Amino acid sequence: MNFSDYKLLSVLAQEMNMRKAAERLFVSQPALSQRLQSIEKEWGAKLFIRSHKGLTATSAGELVIQFANEVLTKQERVKEKIQSLESEVHGTLKIACATIVGQNWLPKVLKQFVNKYPHAQISLITGWSSEILKAVYEDQVHIGIIRGTPDWKGKKMHLFKDHLYLVDREMIELKDVLKTNRPFIQFKSDSNYFQEIQEWWHRQFQVPAKRVIVVDQIETCKQMVLNGIGYAILPGITLQEITGDVKTIPLMDENGHPLGRDTWLLGYQSAFELRQVQAFLKIVQDVLQNDNQEIEIEKG
Repeated sequence: MNFSDYKLLSVLAQEMNMRKAAERLFVSQPALSQRLQSIEKEWGAKLFIRSHKGLTATSAGELVIQFANEVLTKQERVKEKIQSLESEVHGTLKIACATIVGQNWLPKVLKQFVNKYPHAQISLITGWSSEILKAVYEDQVHIGIIRGTPDWKGKKMHLFKDHLYLVDREMIELKDVLKTNRPFIQFKSDSNYFQEIQEWWHRQFQVPAKRVIVVDQIETCKQMVLNGIGYAILPGITLQEITGDVKTIPLMDENGHPLGRDTWLLGYQSAFELRQVQAFLKIVQDVLQNDNQEIEIEKG
């Protein structure tokens, strides 16, 4: 039997009349009668007794009708669940994100995501951008969020560019760096970022910093600056809560343009087709638009 046969039995049980059942099923009475005979043959029992008053279900017929109704009810529930899967976002969203973005920007995006899609799960790893790229290349995650300019042939979305600043409690101009004996506090990072800073420093001052302190984390670096231990070069994404008594001096390149750091979201095309990834990207776009950021999408 197929679902149309179950529907036929259910309608016959409701109408108990061949003519009315045929009208509801949009078939002729002879065709309906022939189908009923085939169903009864399949079950090996008489399901309905015909009379001038209509139809009467036999004991076997009552059992089969009950079974048919149960099948139709389960079918409807499965259809509802399938429709729910199409309208709701399920599954796990796997993200690898540069630590600095994971600490300062991603949380507000994920907050909206979990509020809007409570049935979805999130898997998040953070690290240096080189580690994030490796995770994406090896298909460990759906999408990666990295800093810098990626050498990526797949699909990518430019999220934002934040400027770099020399941050200190005392200095008010870049040239004050040459006068101070306080340490230049640096944090460990990807070689690309470190190289950018080194090249800018050499162009700007031609001499190395007098004293240097290197810490493991950017947040440690920031806190040491806020406590007046020394100065540092920090990206604008980390300076949202900086108070007025801390000086932030923008860094400029050789052409007088603000020196900045790009943030990209990238992944394979197949991952971008997943519903949970598409839902996440929509929220990302909404957040960027609310932040008056320009969205740029490139396809490899």
